[in-house]
Formats: sequence, C-alpha cells, structure tokens
Amino acid sequence: MTVPVSAPRDSGWGLLREVLRNGGPGYLQFAITSLCNADCGFCGFARSRLEPANRKSVTLTQALDVIDIARRNHIGYLLFVGGEPMVHRDLRAMVRHAARVGIRPMLCTNGALWTEENMRALAGDGLSSVIMSVDAHDVERHEENRGLRGVCAKIRRANEFFREAGIQTTASITASRLIEDYGRLPAFLKSMGFTGCTFSYPLTRLQSSYLSFSDGGLVTYSPEELWEVFERIRELKRGVGIAVANPEESLAEMQRHVRGERQRFGCLGGHKYFYLDWHLNLYRCHFWETPMCTVYKWDDTRLIRDGCTRCMIDCYRDPSVLQFVAISASDAWQALKQGRVIKAVDHLLDPRNVTSLRAVWDERKWVGRV
Repeated sequence: MTVPVSAPRDSGWGLLREVLRNGGPGYLQFAITSLCNADCGFCGFARSRLEPANRKSVTLTQALDVIDIARRNHIGYLLFVGGEPMVHRDLRAMVRHAARVGIRPMLCTNGALWTEENMRALAGDGLSSVIMSVDAHDVERHEENRGLRGVCAKIRRANEFFREAGIQTTASITASRLIEDYGRLPAFLKSMGFTGCTFSYPLTRLQSSYLSFSDGGLVTYSPEELWEVFERIRELKRGVGIAVANPEESLAEMQRHVRGERQRFGCLGGHKYFYLDWHLNLYRCHFWETPMCTVYKWDDTRLIRDGCTRCMIDCYRDPSVLQFVAISASDAWQALKQGRVIKAVDHLLDPRNVTSLRAVWDERKWVGRV
C-alpha cells in the first residue's frame, strides 16, 4: 500500500520546517489485532489457519500509549491494520485519539464489517483515509477468495458514503494469480466506486510477526513471471482506466529487484516508516527478523538508515521513492548547519531528487487528498 508523504498538520512554512528538521512526517502501520474474519488464500491471518495461540489484540490503554509515543516520534500518518482492524471493539477510540493529537488516522479493511452506523461514526471521529482490499476483477472470484459473501456490495456502499463525506478511499490489490487480466481491473474497480488503487506486491515469506503472506500458489511466481507482473501494473498505470498510486520508479525498482540488479532507492523503513505489532514490538518493516525495540523505548537513537533493498514490500519501498527528495533536503540542511557546504551541495544535486520529485508530482492528486 503506497503511503502519503505530504504534511498532515502543517502547510507552507510549517511543512518546510518539518522537512528540513527531519525529512517530513513519518508513517506507522499498527497491527492492533491478529484476528480476521476473512479466509484469504494468500494470507496467514486467514480465519481457518490462524492458530488460537496467535490470536492477539492490543488493549485500548496500550493503543493510546502508542499514539502518544508515535506523535513524539514525528509520525504524521497512522494506518490501523490487522488481521482485520474493524473486529477490534476500541477502534473508534483509537481513531479519535490519533486525530485529536494531530496524526492522520487511516484504516485498511476488507470492508465486510461496514455498517451505516460505524461509517458515520468513524468519519466523525476524524478518519482521514480508507484502504479496502480487492483481489480480482469480478465479484465472484473476490468473494470466494475472501470467504465473505456480499462483501462487494458493502464496499460499494462504503465508497458512496465516504465520497459524500469527503474521505478518500483506495482499492488495495494484492498482485496474485487471481488476476487473469490486469486490463479488466479498471472497469471492475469503477463499478465498485473506486477512482484509484494501489498494488500490494506478492509476498511468500515475512520474517517479522506479520502474517500477510503465503507460500501457496496464489502469490508464488518465478523471477521472470514477477517481472511481467510489474510490467502489467506499469502498463495499467500509464493508461487512463484507473489511477494507480504506486510510483512508476518504484515499479521499475521492483523489476530490478527480481532480476538481482542494483537498485537506486534504499528503503526508509526503520527511519521514516515502521511496523508495530500486537505485542508492541516495533519493526523497521514487515520483512525484518528482529524488532528495533518495544514501543516504549522508541526514540531517535533507535532509527536505522542503511539503504536496505532486501524486500519488495510496497508500503515501504514505494514511499521511499516519494520521500527521497524531502530526506535529501533535510540532509543538505543538516550539513549546512555543520558548515559542510560541499556535502550539502552533493545532497541537493543528487540526480535521484529529480526522479523523486517527478514521482511526487505524478501522485499529487492521491497524496494531497489522504
């Protein structure tokens, strides 16, 4: 899921100060529960496969602590994930608190638990953006994979409601073998009420506690097949059928990744983007083996910035392209403050800044509305 890089609270000089000080707002994926009501064929959170011992949720007190700590650590965007986050009875209180302290609360959901009441309530609580899962280009195949009959009608109604409420919705599509023809996706997404989508890249293993992966056939590809998958997404992005939020350069990076070629943009996971699980362990990303620390020990001394390119998780690799230019500006400013003029110029003249700026410009409509 591509994530935004615009300022959640400030604009103009406020944004400039935040960029120069720390490279702009950060982003936290907070898995508030491992429970899920769906039974997807490409996910370890599936209700039929999750072992009872792995069914965990955070308490409301813990979640409120997390939000306050995230605010102190320059987090501007907080995405509630699971499992299925809407099964958590305290989700509304979490959204409300995040909005109150100046963080933009976002929600990633399968959409099966939408009601008129909770949509209206979450909108009033300050929910800023909604991401809903779509697995295929027809209702039957999507609902069969999810094990959620009637979910497409609920997604369609949610898109109607949130459009009227001025809250952006985005389809999150896992690139899998359920999609036989990427060219059929735009018409289906539009029929569901979406105007834009973001692709989650296929994952067959993760080293952290996060379970959204599978070594089954639906997301297993050879390197050659994966390269073609990314090419199909790039073709979709260049078309006019539906807006695709994944940056063009990020898709090209993933093609380099699967071919073992040198990649241009190191990941900012552990520096600007983070994953927090239901045990309150903070990871640099879903892929990483060991946590950075518990959330209660999170501060600037824990940050990691090593240019990692080990994985192809879209919600870390995509924004690393988008936010590169902001990080360069911050690096240049810090170098200038230390009297290192040549180093500052090097940061400003890095040719990747142009690519990053172009990506931000291309995604400006989506980023600006989150």
